[in-house]
Amino acid sequence: MMVRAFLYFVATMVVLVIIGMFALNIWSEEVTEYTFTPDAEFVEQDALADNAYADPDMWYSRPGIGTNDPSRYQPAIAETENPLPRSEDEGTLVEQASKAGSRRMTAEEAEDAPPFAVFFIHPTSYIPTRFGEETANWNADFGNEEAEARANLFLRGLASPFNRAAEIWAPKYRQAHVGAFVTDKPEAEQAIDAAYRDVAQAFDYFLESVDEDRPIVLAGHSQGSLHLLRLLRERVKGRDVANRIAAVYAVGWPISLDHDLPVLPLPACERQNQSGCILSWASFADGGNPSMLLSRFQASPGFDGEERGDTPILCVNPITGFQNSTAPADDNKGTLVPNENLSSGELVAGAVGARCDDQGILRIGDPPAMGSAVLPGDNYHVYDIPLFWRNIQEDVVVRVREWAAANS
Repeated sequence: MMVRAFLYFVATMVVLVIIGMFALNIWSEEVTEYTFTPDAEFVEQDALADNAYADPDMWYSRPGIGTNDPSRYQPAIAETENPLPRSEDEGTLVEQASKAGSRRMTAEEAEDAPPFAVFFIHPTSYIPTRFGEETANWNADFGNEEAEARANLFLRGLASPFNRAAEIWAPKYRQAHVGAFVTDKPEAEQAIDAAYRDVAQAFDYFLESVDEDRPIVLAGHSQGSLHLLRLLRERVKGRDVANRIAAVYAVGWPISLDHDLPVLPLPACERQNQSGCILSWASFADGGNPSMLLSRFQASPGFDGEERGDTPILCVNPITGFQNSTAPADDNKGTLVPNENLSSGELVAGAVGARCDDQGILRIGDPPAMGSAVLPGDNYHVYDIPLFWRNIQEDVVVRVREWAAANS
């Protein structure tokens, strides 16, 4: 299972993010759009039944799934204090650590947290091209085996830092094709809207199912974070549920400080012991170029309806939990790194530092040798969450505790 999990996680995330939410510089924008934009007409999705999400098969993760729940994955801890090699070095840290042996986190090491519930929205796993065997539609269908298998594997690497929650809910939804994020065609917006409607319906069921006194953590990555930010505006803002949210992790999707954040119902997280706030970051090596990431985003209208322009984006350092801060690698308590042949993954402490630059990009120093999924321009989007796995796991607990103290 571990071999398959990490093989798919790394291999498919390489493809996913390269063709992902913004055109990257390995192809021209025109070629990227042609290759990965569906040539089919947009077909309006049939509305789901009102009780659709009462069916356990409509969820990747939810209470009752048991040992097969991908979000409950817990990696081993590497027994090494060596720093993660830079990309030009030979070997990998996990290869070294594996020779020394590894161990699982003990119950004593896992801090108790007040019971809380997580709603996690997975990133795009539907990526057929014009030249593949599968016909590319604007939205994935339920039951698409390849897309759903990828989604399960993504949850192992991206949702698992939230595994101290009493409940983790991760819905299946008819996600927008990855091509919807590299074109200005009207069908792209229609596809994203259709995907969001499923997510919103799942979120409503989640709220009905969770104890009304239980704090909530909202989280997502990439396309998942885009839908999450819309949930905040349309399903949270101005409602009682806003007071139940301990934290929001909208990772891998830029948030404009001037044109997006003021419209959202919660502020940015300015300190670690703050609850009811939003965390977001986009990871690049120090020499990495985020221009391709930012160009399309800056030209598009913000949540306030105004063009975003050249304004900074939100950066909350996942190591410190502070906005616009700096942390050395020694403060990173565990990066989730796959080994050389992708047969397993381990948590490596002290591997990567992080600092927010003036643009709001999270800089992680010289390019660390995380594997083949690093994107052109030293873009570590694929690893936004795995780079800081253990710090995120502990950050969630701190914010839930702060929420509980304030609402006791």
